[in-house]
Amino acid sequence: MRITLIYDNTVYQEGLKSGWGFSCLVEVEDEPIILFDTGARKRILLKNMEMLNIAPSTIEEIFISHSHFDHMGGLAGFLKENNQVKVFIPDSCPAPRGAQEVIRVKEPLKIHENIFSTGELKGIEQSLAVKTEKGIIIIAGCSHPGVEAILRSASQFGKVFALIGGLHGFREFELLEDIKCVCPCHCTQHISEIKSLYPEKYISGGAGKVIIF
Repeated sequence: MRITLIYDNTVYQEGLKSGWGFSCLVEVEDEPIILFDTGARKRILLKNMEMLNIAPSTIEEIFISHSHFDHMGGLAGFLKENNQVKVFIPDSCPAPRGAQEVIRVKEPLKIHENIFSTGELKGIEQSLAVKTEKGIIIIAGCSHPGVEAILRSASQFGKVFALIGGLHGFREFELLEDIKCVCPCHCTQHISEIKSLYPEKYISGGAGKVIIF
């Protein structure tokens, strides 16, 4: 499994652009290529994709965590480049214009053999859960429902191994004790505390960062 951070508040790879928002490419062997969220601005999204040699035409599905602009602001621009993708949105999210196929998600959902949605938690946000040999890899947009709720839902698919993405307002650091890897991105206010408490499991984020499991 390979995760490439495309859009983040910071830059990991020189030459890319940072911006308030989040997006990453999720590549799982024998599964469709998924774009998780689309950041706030199409210009930054598409330019960073170009710099990372990610062609919009190679994306088969888009997974939107929640309806906030910093997570789906780039969607309309992306769909002008490729509108043949299947778009998974939480039930509360407005249908994106230009999408040919939209799937609303309310309850936990098996999307593919090893790829799942936690379901729309607390009426606002879904997270992606990928089953690997090491365990479940969670990708979260902002974690508005709370990390505990996300971990609980994802655990139905297997033991959680890693947590990647935005951890907005997260301070319950003890919840990370049983997780082997954590990559806090985007709206995480307490990145320095997480790094200090768990240096052995901390992974830095930033646009251009590639994480392989």
